[in-house]
Amino acid sequence: MRSPAVLLRDFQLAPLQAAFERLEVRARAAQLAQLASAPRYADERCLARYGYRCTSQNDEDGIIDEIFRRIGTTNRQFVEFGVQTGVQNNTLALLLGGWSGLWIEADGQAAATIRGSFAEPLASGQLRLIEAFVTAETIDEQFERGRVPAEPDLLSIDIDGNDYWVWKAITRARPRVVVIEYNASLGRSAKVVRPYDPQARWDGTLAFGASLGALEALGTEKGYCLVGCNITGVNAFFVRADCVGEAFLAPYTAARHYEPPRYGTTGTGHPARWARFDPV
Repeated sequence: MRSPAVLLRDFQLAPLQAAFERLEVRARAAQLAQLASAPRYADERCLARYGYRCTSQNDEDGIIDEIFRRIGTTNRQFVEFGVQTGVQNNTLALLLGGWSGLWIEADGQAAATIRGSFAEPLASGQLRLIEAFVTAETIDEQFERGRVPAEPDLLSIDIDGNDYWVWKAITRARPRVVVIEYNASLGRSAKVVRPYDPQARWDGTLAFGASLGALEALGTEKGYCLVGCNITGVNAFFVRADCVGEAFLAPYTAARHYEPPRYGTTGTGHPARWARFDPV
């Protein structure tokens, strides 16, 4: 048990620590805003310049909003897996804005929190929740169970490992927009992916997922164009080819749209380790 003196010290330091955290957040936002003003982002079709954060982890909210400003919406249906407790993801802002859709979350405690925090939209059917571990073998079945329409407006994939393989396996739906995490530490040119392992869990290192080049190739195979990445180098944004028109910045390649890892104010934020990546 901590002594009264230690408790008093911690009580006095808490506001100071919170203030430092706020300053760091502001400094980070200013750093990214200054970066986005660079000549590389001058073209108004460049999505990175439109990023902002409401309930997303980084600046995905703004980019998603800009994409649908350009291509419009249809059914305003979303699917996202890897939502954790639901309070910080790529579709909460859409849910609050009147969209409806499906969340899939593997962690039982996180799913229980969702059931408590989002009881009203769950009860009304605006939000549907499946507690399940996403694999390539089961994803179409989960889409059917979750009543995903054939062409939802948005699919967001963030499962820290098998993202590439799960997107590849989806045949039941053709979303108009796909947001998917890429491993920016693999660079601009590599086309590699971690071997598929249905039991894979992220270990907190840089040994995860797929390069942007690998996802570009998969997107092309599935009929999608890589239209941009967020400036922090976390997520890539794909629009179905029949929806692209002249609204986005070509060429739709990793060479044009790659962003390096800017996960924190210093370094990548994840330790490196050797791991096998296979070419695609």
